[in-house]
Amino acid sequence: MDKILLNGLMFYGYHGLFPEENKLGQRFTVDLELKCDLSKAGHSDQMNDSIDYGEVYEVARTVVEGKAKNLIEAVAEDLAKRMFESFSSLEAITVKIDKPGPPIPGYYQSASVVIERERHHAI
Repeated sequence: MDKILLNGLMFYGYHGLFPEENKLGQRFTVDLELKCDLSKAGHSDQMNDSIDYGEVYEVARTVVEGKAKNLIEAVAEDLAKRMFESFSSLEAITVKIDKPGPPIPGYYQSASVVIERERHHAI
């Protein structure tokens, strides 16, 4: 399966369990692996035969900077769902969301979730 990788997309959101996270917000980093057939785009050299990276970024921005959720797991699930709704040629997706400096005891660089979804599993 062919892949489009978009790495290190950065957004500011208000996701988290604690009131200070919902009030102050923080930066979130998203990595996406979009699985689709890119052979037609490779032969035609036409954007409409692929998935527009700018549109992918806008869908991700809308989700991550949108309605606050308690868990980044829920953000990742919503992001995968929206990608399937937006791009008919998308067959599978891997979403990684990284939350730097989570407000939990101890010293952490970040907390992350990674989900993998296929179109037939999309709601």
